[in-house]
Amino acid sequence: MGIKCQVSGIRLKTFRPFKLFLFCCLLATCNLQLATVFAQPVQSNDLIANAKSYDGKTVEYEGELVGDILRRKDFAWLNVYDGQNAIGVWSSNALLAPVKWAGGYEKKGDMLGINGIFHRACPEHGGGLDIHAQSIVLLKEGSRVLRPIERKRVLWLGLLLGVLACLLIIHILQQRQRAR
Repeated sequence: MGIKCQVSGIRLKTFRPFKLFLFCCLLATCNLQLATVFAQPVQSNDLIANAKSYDGKTVEYEGELVGDILRRKDFAWLNVYDGQNAIGVWSSNALLAPVKWAGGYEKKGDMLGINGIFHRACPEHGGGLDIHAQSIVLLKEGSRVLRPIERKRVLWLGLLLGVLACLLIIHILQQRQRAR
């Protein structure tokens, strides 16, 4: 039994119900796998606002590593900033091998992808909100930030130093006059 294509005249075989069911299951499994691989990272505002619903669940979180890495024996604390808020991440030192740059005034930190378990009130770390990293991926390497000196600031500095020098000269002259 088949369907005849009216354009070409070729007979097409039809799927039997069991084969159709298997095909749909395979397609659904592939879609779930792709959804997991290409899942959108959750934003910090969403984590904070809906902390109860994310508590104990695995989340994807992306952001810039800021501040210092605080190492504690085999583990470390990181702060990861996604542009809105910074979330504390507890990680094993082994996961931090690709990390090179922690952001600050003179540095742009590494962009990291964190996959881990979110805790609204972590019992292990004094009830704080954190993510326990299961994997860390380096998305983009950080770098030094060159901040040029602004011409306007140099002019203001020169003007203020000139005023200070004048005041100092006046003060010295007054001191000499009083001494006479």
